Amino acid sequence: MTNDLLNSIIKDVENKLDSISVNPEVENVWEVFYLWDGVAKVSWLRNVAYNELVEFDSWWVWVALNLEEHFVWIVVLSGFNSIKEWEKVKAVGKTLEVPVWKWLIGRVVDALGKPIDGLWSINSTENYPIERVATWVMARKSVHEPMETGIKAIDALVPIGRWQRELIIWDRQTGKTQVAIDTILNQKGENVFCIYVAIWQKEWKVARVVEELRSRWAMDYTIVVSAWASDPASMQYLAPYAGCAMWEYFMFNWMHALIIYDDLSKQANAYREMSLLLRRPPGREAYPWDVFYLHSRLLERSSKLNDKLWAWSLTALPIIETQWWDVSAYVPTNVISITDWQIFLESDLFNSGQKPAINVWLSVSRVWWAAQIKAMKKVSWTLKLDLAQYRELAAFSQFASDLDASTRAQLERGKRMMELLKQWVFEPVTVAKQVCSIYAWSKGYLDDIEVSKVKKFEQDLYTTLDEEKTILESIKNKKEITEEIEEKLKEVIAKVIDINK
Repeated sequence: MTNDLLNSIIKDVENKLDSISVNPEVENVWEVFYLWDGVAKVSWLRNVAYNELVEFDSWWVWVALNLEEHFVWIVVLSGFNSIKEWEKVKAVGKTLEVPVWKWLIGRVVDALGKPIDGLWSINSTENYPIERVATWVMARKSVHEPMETGIKAIDALVPIGRWQRELIIWDRQTGKTQVAIDTILNQKGENVFCIYVAIWQKEWKVARVVEELRSRWAMDYTIVVSAWASDPASMQYLAPYAGCAMWEYFMFNWMHALIIYDDLSKQANAYREMSLLLRRPPGREAYPWDVFYLHSRLLERSSKLNDKLWAWSLTALPIIETQWWDVSAYVPTNVISITDWQIFLESDLFNSGQKPAINVWLSVSRVWWAAQIKAMKKVSWTLKLDLAQYRELAAFSQFASDLDASTRAQLERGKRMMELLKQWVFEPVTVAKQVCSIYAWSKGYLDDIEVSKVKKFEQDLYTTLDEEKTILESIKNKKEITEEIEEKLKEVIAKVIDINK
């Protein structure tokens, strides 16, 4: 072989070696060596972030929550029964996201955004991360718009403003969910997008809520995110964050939004279950040390954007269920400290037939005047004081046999107000109608009507106002009661009183 040929072969070999990459591609993969109750322990899984998704050979996806020096603890999102020990695990390189877009409206989805209502699949090209830093304080605006619930006891006595976090709290079976559903129904035609997050609820209960919303056309602007009682604890933990991500998408684009968390005490229980399985040290009532952060980082995402950011808002109504009226328990006290005051429901009121069973003496609002229109302020500014005095007199009258005329008159007026605050389920009342009925009570028009006929008077008043239209339209548009409208309202009330005598 000649030297020229040999040199040519050597040069070709050198060129080929230079063109070959000798840097191996390291893949972030390792094996499961512990599997139990929806939790897997993976050894030597490098470069994994908190809340990062991991993928198994069987294509099921989990999420990493505990990061230790030699191990990573991950929790199930789906397919736990298909995972086996020593199966390969791969880090995906992104955090958990949920699909967003208008195709979700009217649907029932799980905590991963997958439909569970038996209808067609959801094809969304846009996703939002479930965890997000709350809106910067300088991008926010103070409360100056009411979030009308359609419930007289709330709109008149405990008003809620847009972007507030108003807690609904008390024992089970006191109508907490009913308050939330009526609020959703009242948003029809108000350009408010709603999300109802059901956590640890039975399937039949969620189905009943969805059916009520659908029968009243409320699903046209509502998404239901459900983590059923049969779902893994991780799905119940993630459901509020998934709902909040969907909720934020609409706020940042073109709509006010309202979200119901039903309820956060169940989410805290699911998080406690996960934390104990992840071997995190338990604290008070066996909850982990970061259970406060669990709810604070969620509720702080409620905000009202300033005018430069189109002034859209996020309003949250979290629900907390207490045990035997114990509001001093760990989770209730945490959420009370985070939210903008509370709406208390009372078992005794509920059992006595006062529904919604809102305790107007304990319930408070932080914003008050900023969350009411002028017309409502005018008719309700002494209402809470009058009801407080009525409650004291009612308690006193049980032990007194002889009452003076003024005390009896005050008691009778209080009875009529309590009767007026009652509402049928799934029948929210517009603020304009609320103003008219409370005006009739405050001016003494109901004093000569029997307590048993107060509800009939109210229904007749609403029917007459619907026929007349001018009064309701004026209050709705001008937000106040002008002298001309007040005179017309007096005539309508007098006409209705004549019918009910």
